[in-house]
Amino acid sequence: MTNSALPHFVGIDIGTHTIRCVVGVFDGNDTNMPSIVGYGSALNSGMRKGVVSHIDDVAEGIAQAVSEAERLSGMRITTATVNINGAHLEGVDSRGVVAISTANREISPEDKQRVEEAATIIQMPANRVIVQVFAKNYRLDGHESIKDPVGMNGVRLEVDTHIVTVSTPAIKSLDAALEKAGIAPAHHTSSSLAAAEAVLSRQQKESGTVLLDIGAGTTNLVVFEDGEVQYVAVIPIGGIHLTNDLAIGLKTDLDIAEAAKLQSGSLKDDNKRLLNAKVHYEGKDYFFSNADIHMVLEARIEELCELVDKELKKIHKSGKLPGGVVLVGGTSKLPGIADFARESLQLPARVGALLPVGGLADKIADDSYTTAIGLMWLDMLLGQQADSEPTGAGMFSGFKSRTQNVFKRFGK
Repeated sequence: MTNSALPHFVGIDIGTHTIRCVVGVFDGNDTNMPSIVGYGSALNSGMRKGVVSHIDDVAEGIAQAVSEAERLSGMRITTATVNINGAHLEGVDSRGVVAISTANREISPEDKQRVEEAATIIQMPANRVIVQVFAKNYRLDGHESIKDPVGMNGVRLEVDTHIVTVSTPAIKSLDAALEKAGIAPAHHTSSSLAAAEAVLSRQQKESGTVLLDIGAGTTNLVVFEDGEVQYVAVIPIGGIHLTNDLAIGLKTDLDIAEAAKLQSGSLKDDNKRLLNAKVHYEGKDYFFSNADIHMVLEARIEELCELVDKELKKIHKSGKLPGGVVLVGGTSKLPGIADFARESLQLPARVGALLPVGGLADKIADDSYTTAIGLMWLDMLLGQQADSEPTGAGMFSGFKSRTQNVFKRFGK
């Protein structure tokens, strides 16, 4: 491992079906972007709907994905930023209030930290823990919509926050699997937030956008507006449910149903008018009705969109996000899904594209790697392996300044 001394940044996406690891370095290139120098993936047989069910199986998958990334990058990987998944992840709004008692009444960074910490004093069951806190806006002596109060003068400082909490047993099981694989989690974050850092522009975050990371077992949702995280949720529907539905609807084996989904699955209207779909699996051809495949997939994706809209209604954003819907994750490759989401949610919709990143990015320019790349970005921005912020982090500097202390307090 000859390059281990170089500052490197690692994201590990622990998905229900697959574990993916991405390694990046900041090499001072002209693009001011990190370069991907290694990646690896492994099947995960130890999770159900984003939650660890067999620690040893998850640990084995992590070790395999990390080992592959190590061989490609020449780096020794011991720490990483990792995602938290599963329906146990919940977001809740909270408000913090503090008094400014200094003689000149000037807001200091310490006052800003105090009010954020005051917002975390919420009633919570003993089996839950806070992992992230996002400040949406500050209020000073009644003046609204302040982005950063430091340097201003006032007596009463308030902050509106969105707090992400998770099940304590679930995160302990995840960390136990990481420990068995020889990896120390530097930070935890939601899958949707990591994916957002990899695909959403600053303009999209400002205007109001919902990102849907549709994985194998779950769909992770995050809403941005005015550049801030407004809402985080997890919906227990993913690509596996499409496969299961097809197996039942087509009366075939799960493996063949998966092949049918990948080879012939589509939500485009013209596809259902084709008579037969030929599915090739392990040297044999199977024939199914395209109309049946379309009907089964449409029913499940319609259910998913209804649940997404239900979450948006909770924060009064149903049909009210100018930035629309951005789809990522393996299931976002389903033909016609963006058009279907546009009609169902009555919002602009598109499949997300990676923001610029160098190195081996073209080798993993695949929707399924989006979350892992975003986790690598966050690992770099939160600086657990580097002494200073790279100059290329400009588009994410606001995120870093708002969350660095929060990650330090809650993300371990």
